[in-house]
Amino acid sequence: MKRSLYSADHDSYRSMLRAYLTKEVQPRIAEFIEARAFPRELWIEAGKHGLLGLNVPEEYGGGGAGDYRYSAVQAEELAKITMALASCVGIHSEVVAPYLVDLTTPEQKERWLPRFCTGELLTAIGMTEPSGGSDLKALKTTAVRDGDDWMLNGAKTFITNGYSADLIVVAARTREAGENTGITLFAVESGMDGFSRGRKLDKVGQDEADTAELIFENVVVPDANRLGEVGAGFGYMMERLPQERLGAALANTAHAAQILEETIEYAKDRKAFGQPIGAFQSIKFRIAEMATQIEVTRAYLDQCVIAHDRRELTSVDAATAKWWSSHVQNEVLDDCVQIYGGYGYMNEYRAARAWRDARVTRIWAGSNEIMKEIIGRDLGL
Repeated sequence: MKRSLYSADHDSYRSMLRAYLTKEVQPRIAEFIEARAFPRELWIEAGKHGLLGLNVPEEYGGGGAGDYRYSAVQAEELAKITMALASCVGIHSEVVAPYLVDLTTPEQKERWLPRFCTGELLTAIGMTEPSGGSDLKALKTTAVRDGDDWMLNGAKTFITNGYSADLIVVAARTREAGENTGITLFAVESGMDGFSRGRKLDKVGQDEADTAELIFENVVVPDANRLGEVGAGFGYMMERLPQERLGAALANTAHAAQILEETIEYAKDRKAFGQPIGAFQSIKFRIAEMATQIEVTRAYLDQCVIAHDRRELTSVDAATAKWWSSHVQNEVLDDCVQIYGGYGYMNEYRAARAWRDARVTRIWAGSNEIMKEIIGRDLGL
């Protein structure tokens, strides 16, 4: 079905982005997998192509798009290359960006945003902790006021871009007078005394994604690095999670759609018993089912993008998009591996790597069980 979501300008942006990624990034994926990270030069190039500051105001070097459809195009095209690329760039440009644009003072904007847009200042967000994943209210990392500073202690884990980030938005529990359970956000910068990184995590998939543990031991964070109001951090996170989940859903679906497209070509070329394997009813029917799953999911996501542009996307809409897209993605990719047969289990084949890369999408950005809990509560259950 022809999509009506995008205009000619969005299509032009997609063509430009696809040409850049296909020529400059895709040929180097094996190199990035070996290094288990995207090099800084790639971030600088991404900045030159306008990938990192789409929604940052122009006066700070951003694109000032003011139209989430450009972000949606970017999420889709990055995911067609690899999920790790969509994840790492998305964390920086679509997850951290709203915090640095919406919650910062003029001085903080001047200090961080220009370099954020060029790729000189790589960012991450520190929510998840070793003792708890989706339960943000249970944060154990603490920040205690010490004059004009804050003393930060705790740890974060599974942090995308965590190993090489120059600035991390960290959620910590603060205990100001009259504020017993509040959470406050801080910008922790590389090089601060007491801030260290643990091992680069050895994941099942997304090998090229830089994922790490972060450790804070009496880190002195100036109050000038606080984001927003003291104790308001939980609300800030809840306000911005729908966009994170929508971006994840767009990437999930585009990723599965790309691998399905490649699998269809394989099914046309691969011969068995004297005919292309795609001609066998069992495979033909399953491919038809997968194509339908992708099309129907994409139609829902397009409506979510429209709603988000109108500032009408609810947490329930985003939860629905996130869990369903990851469910479809994993089902589709599992069947793509089956169609490839033994080759589908070889890491040299894209289907195998995509299958591994996708498994985490049912866990991150809030597990699918938490997404269903959000939906169930909205239904009065």
